[in-house]
Amino acid sequence: MLTNDPKPRTKHAALARPAVGEFGRHELAILGAPCGRIKELVTRLLPRLSATLSVGYVDADHAAGDDAADGGAGGASAILLAGASAELTDKIQFRRVDQRRELDGFSQKEMLAHQSLVLVNGNHFRAQQQIIILDPAKPLDRKLDRLTDVQLILLPEGVRELPEYLLAHFAQKGQIPTMLLEDTEGVAAFIRQWWQLHQPPLRGLVLAGGQSRRMQTDKGRLSYHGQEQRAYAARLLVGVCTDVHVSCRPDQVAELPAGLQPLPDRFLDLGPMGGILSAMQLDPNAAWLVVACDLPFLSAATLRHLAQHRNGAKVATAFQSPENEFPEPLITIWEPRSYAVLLRFLGLGYSCPRKALINSDIELLAAPDPQELRNVNTPEEADEARQELGTEP
Repeated sequence: MLTNDPKPRTKHAALARPAVGEFGRHELAILGAPCGRIKELVTRLLPRLSATLSVGYVDADHAAGDDAADGGAGGASAILLAGASAELTDKIQFRRVDQRRELDGFSQKEMLAHQSLVLVNGNHFRAQQQIIILDPAKPLDRKLDRLTDVQLILLPEGVRELPEYLLAHFAQKGQIPTMLLEDTEGVAAFIRQWWQLHQPPLRGLVLAGGQSRRMQTDKGRLSYHGQEQRAYAARLLVGVCTDVHVSCRPDQVAELPAGLQPLPDRFLDLGPMGGILSAMQLDPNAAWLVVACDLPFLSAATLRHLAQHRNGAKVATAFQSPENEFPEPLITIWEPRSYAVLLRFLGLGYSCPRKALINSDIELLAAPDPQELRNVNTPEEADEARQELGTEP
């Protein structure tokens, strides 16, 4: 039957997807040299990178593959040979999981989701960006299809010029930085700077969709500074974020003051986690600075301090609560990879963003003025706050 429906029909929801490569959001394949030389370079770089970044490395095991092809165990333990599909071993200093599971575009990202940087042996695997080594023993003329976005060229001893086939391949790209392969500190500094330049933008989110049961009226509509608190919080965020949204229930959209950009909850009845997840669904490639609307003492200086001390290599950057040693989740910068972390906790039956922070690799800061993190949740507390601030309702 023919219809006049102008809307295109799609099989799946039009979701914004995280900008993740083959293994991670920040990944570099290293190719153009024998595998041993690539691994040796990574071994030299790691002590200079791991102080600030959690680094994963991806490689293949030739010996295990050859052994399995000859009828051997291929490195599998007796437990795996007996039929287990996974074996988790606590090595005390580290943990290891061996799995009989195919590597595919989804599992690769999942396995390395906790890494802020992934270095890849490009002889075996692809990555969205690359570092190449001009080793005459491993020419790249047959791997040009893997050189999609080369960031750095490394020159071994005795090599100072690019071969003609690479000059032709890079003709449209422009100048690519070149360094000596043996300059370990220089290469590490380049990677650190490259990582910083690829940090995601910082967007702002005011959480104003709660039921305010203890306050007995909408906390976001209270006034402590001559305007509604949700508008005041948004104005503070403007100073450190590219743009600001106000998380709200769908029924609140029409009542928002002019100039505020509403973000209706898409994850309903989950409290603050629903608002955070809704923002990440909107843009999974941004970091979100989340602020609750019930913080009347919060200042622009404290938000600047949080933004200036942001650690994008962590899942989040948060202030320590003035009441205990735990992180304060409702004035926190949530990095893009926290999206998967929050969804994982939700899948396990937890909707508490603080629990996600406590059990994740985060940057925990002392607040410049802990009193600014005071929540105001009841009419009595609101009256006290106005008296301290010297304002009227």
